[in-house]
Amino acid sequence: MKKIVYLDVCALCRPFDDQSYIRIKMETDAVNLILSKIREGEYRLAVSVVHIKEIEAISNHLEKLQLLSILDKYGIDKRVNLKNVRKRSEELFNKYKFGVADAAHVAFAEALEADFISCDDRLLKKCKKCNIEIWCGNPIDFCLKEDLK
Repeated sequence: MKKIVYLDVCALCRPFDDQSYIRIKMETDAVNLILSKIREGEYRLAVSVVHIKEIEAISNHLEKLQLLSILDKYGIDKRVNLKNVRKRSEELFNKYKFGVADAAHVAFAEALEADFISCDDRLLKKCKKCNIEIWCGNPIDFCLKEDLK
């Protein structure tokens, strides 16, 4: 079975950010490389209701449409136990002080046993501190780990 990757909305939106910063440009290149490997069928892209809710709140209409198109075309809607996801989200929110959306993203990724990819340093730091049961890192680290070219 192909590895499932869970890119949070922060990572998915990276190509729409100001590319004049070297870090943003490098993360954008990494996100685009990961997406190309998803299109080629090397990985599967996890999609959750949290993605849809966050993306629907984006004010840039073109960005919103492009992101929804990616999720629709390449995302998998693998069934998870929503009761367990909610319980884990609440634990991450209450015990570890994750934001609501971040807690839900991580809980869905855990339930899907997916590698969790984000550009949010604070979120990734929290993930490492509370022993999340899946791999968590930024797009560049994922590409290095998987030796993507």
